[in-house]
Amino acid sequence: MPSRRDVLISALGLSALRLGAQEKAKLDALLSLFDFQAEAQKHISHGAWERIMGASADEITMRWNHEAYEHIRLKPRILVDVSKVDTRVKLFGLDLPFPIVLAPTGAQGFVYSEGDLASVRGAGAAGTAICISSSASIKVEDVAKAATGPVWFQLYVQRDRGFTKELVQRAEGAGCRAMCVTVDSPTFGARNREQHAASELPPRELPNLKGKDYLDPTLTWKDIDWLRGFAKTPVVLKGVLNPDDAAIAVKAGVDGIIVSNHGARNLDTVPATIDALPLVAEKVEGRVPVLVDGGIRRGTDVIKALARGATAVQIGRPYLWGLGVAGSAGVTRVVEILRREFEMTMMLMGRPTLRSIDKSVLW
Repeated sequence: MPSRRDVLISALGLSALRLGAQEKAKLDALLSLFDFQAEAQKHISHGAWERIMGASADEITMRWNHEAYEHIRLKPRILVDVSKVDTRVKLFGLDLPFPIVLAPTGAQGFVYSEGDLASVRGAGAAGTAICISSSASIKVEDVAKAATGPVWFQLYVQRDRGFTKELVQRAEGAGCRAMCVTVDSPTFGARNREQHAASELPPRELPNLKGKDYLDPTLTWKDIDWLRGFAKTPVVLKGVLNPDDAAIAVKAGVDGIIVSNHGARNLDTVPATIDALPLVAEKVEGRVPVLVDGGIRRGTDVIKALARGATAVQIGRPYLWGLGVAGSAGVTRVVEILRREFEMTMMLMGRPTLRSIDKSVLW
């Protein structure tokens, strides 16, 4: 006959299962990335919300980032066999099941207690790669150790080049498969919204950065050559908008380009990334992969980005919403929603493979 203690433990276990089922049901009820945005604001503190949602100055570019997708119309084909769709993509030596990757984002510890650790676990569970931020609150080695899928590393080339070189070697030693070098940040943008709420957030450690003044306005193409001289992993430039810079980057031997305006957090009134993308892709001419981030919220956005020349897309704020709602499970759910929407779009467009997605899908 079971003891009172056994009965109590059994009851507690059943309650835990029920709680898990309830939480899963709540998560399943969120059907879009916009659902996650609305729900996340209920879970994330005001200061943290302003930190992740704020952009530069009047936040015009942030609005453009998604609005630009709304003005691009699709041109579907009918009577095509789409019983099977193939979304696989090769990227920097990786075979990924779909062309959606998680961009580097800082301050994740303000959003969820485990922060970066939960994000890499959620990305791995979803089957995609994630780029660890230099401004993570946890050492890159510890974040990479928690990962169950491929990881990259976002690098600020800091004033102390010796520290920077050591950091690259640390990241590579931890298993990071690419160095995504931020090249659009000689200084910070006018992040007024974030600054207004800064006093609401506690101080945080930045173990992958040397001091708070880590941006280097002296950074030039020579430093990219220096980095390529010792990096053992692909070197990718993050923050390219001008097609002339893209041409120089390819000539300089970089392994990839990320069309990005830093989530609209630096220079306001630069174009939406989806508008800059085709001009960059035209200059690159397929010689290296081109990724794009900024404003992607629907599966239709993904197919539009690929049609305009992207090899893959990255999302930032949306997975932070998932993180705030349900930790790693929320991150996974956000990716799964976007992936499923993308697959649905391919079927409805009559495009069963990534290779079949080109300019002809656009009206």
